[in-house]
Amino acid sequence: MSEPQISVGLTEDQAMLRDLVRDVVKNEVVPVRMELDEKNEYPHKVLEKFKEAGLFQAMYEEDYGGMGMGMMGNIILAEEIARGCLGVGTAFLATKLGSLPIEVGATPEQKTKYLTKLAAGEMIAAFGLTEPGAGSDVPALSTTAVKKGDKYILNGTKQWISGAGQADVYTVFALTDKNRGPRGISCFIVEKDTPGFSFGKKEDKLGIRCSETRQLIFEDCEVPAENIVGGRENNGFLHALKTLNLSRPAVAASAVGCAQGAYEAAIQYAREREQFGVKIATFQAIQHMLADMAMAIEASRLLTYKSAQLAEIGHKDTAKFSAMAKCFAADTAMKVATDGVQIHGGYGYVKEYPAEKFFRDAKILQIYEGTSQIQKNEIAAGLVKEAASRR
Repeated sequence: MSEPQISVGLTEDQAMLRDLVRDVVKNEVVPVRMELDEKNEYPHKVLEKFKEAGLFQAMYEEDYGGMGMGMMGNIILAEEIARGCLGVGTAFLATKLGSLPIEVGATPEQKTKYLTKLAAGEMIAAFGLTEPGAGSDVPALSTTAVKKGDKYILNGTKQWISGAGQADVYTVFALTDKNRGPRGISCFIVEKDTPGFSFGKKEDKLGIRCSETRQLIFEDCEVPAENIVGGRENNGFLHALKTLNLSRPAVAASAVGCAQGAYEAAIQYAREREQFGVKIATFQAIQHMLADMAMAIEASRLLTYKSAQLAEIGHKDTAKFSAMAKCFAADTAMKVATDGVQIHGGYGYVKEYPAEKFFRDAKILQIYEGTSQIQKNEIAAGLVKEAASRR
């Protein structure tokens, strides 16, 4: 496969979407982000405003009533919403993550049934892969699905599920053939009110507090056989890998947005705060911190754009670059948010200023959808494979 041409700018349509999202975030997210955070409250009203603005449509293809903005549409949404509030961004984008297994592996009938409603904002989705004993070690999952007649009986628990309890539909991964390991995993579409399906307590988290996180609990949960993604057993691990390759660029974009928001708060404060009779923005130590922030954010953004464009065309290096973007941008967000608190001094440690919220929110970016260490495993695997192929 030839090296693709990567565009680093936005098209006119993409720029229009960015401006729309930026305006909605300024008016609907920023004014309420601290209240949502303090109350640990799911952003129902904000998501309703997103629906009215057509932002759900921007995540999906035209065949299902979406705008057909592709991967870059999701990147723009992720960055601009996280720039205002990563918690709201996570709550919103969790529905895209939950729908990706359907997009990459479902039958035409399944896609029409669910994606049309998701694109209209009439339904929320969530992604059920991680378990109490299977986080980074995905093949160690233990949730089972046993076929009985025209149904599958699911038993097991999923952990750290964004949108759990709020979502209407869940893509859940379970073992259908224990003897085949990862090749015995299947993916199921489970609707919220299915008997035997319940939720654990709402987690009281450090950051992204308005994004609801709970366990998914399956106790002899009966799922119609027609709800197995793609209509076939044992393709779930492939669906999961494809999903993560497509979702990681959006997480990277969320990290870019979080970092951008933290940086903007820091530079605004530095231009206003006086010490020793001058603005602290005139101190070389502060200037160097701001310069380092800006460079790392721009590098993260460019790497994120590249990973998104490779993912969209299904390039052979998608997994490697998605992991690079997610890891680099997440680490950048944490560093920028930390330095943002430092620039604010004591004021960065109190809730009167947004620096401490960016700091608390940023940490999750190095953990969810694959830790930074797991991303480096993925990157190294790609590098070793490339080196072997050149011999």
